[in-house]
Amino acid sequence: QVQLVESGGGLVQAGGSLRLSCAASGSTFSINKIGWYRQAPGRERELVARFTSGGSAVYADSVKGRFTISRDNAKNTVVLVMNSLKPEDTAVYYCKAAAVFIYPTARDYWGKGTQVTVSS
Repeated sequence: QVQLVESGGGLVQAGGSLRLSCAASGSTFSINKIGWYRQAPGRERELVARFTSGGSAVYADSVKGRFTISRDNAKNTVVLVMNSLKPEDTAVYYCKAAAVFIYPTARDYWGKGTQVTVSS
């Protein structure tokens, strides 16, 4: 089992910045992919940024150049720094991890989410 807890959301004006953090616990050694997704009201959940199993960072086109994902393996933490925020970035942001206990089957784990609201 893997537990994920997000923090750092809030209300910010357009053009501002926020830093989201995801703390993983449990069987963290089994995680091979981890990243951030978001869901705005009335829309489907979408990828924001994540690490591939090879350790590369992948970003949605809408956030490239504005958001940066990083990880601290020693602390089992993944951070999303969001700059130049826009009202359309308003959403609940979720941390997601894919864990492999019995290769090659992966199991997905989600955090409860943190609200990000960007005012115009």
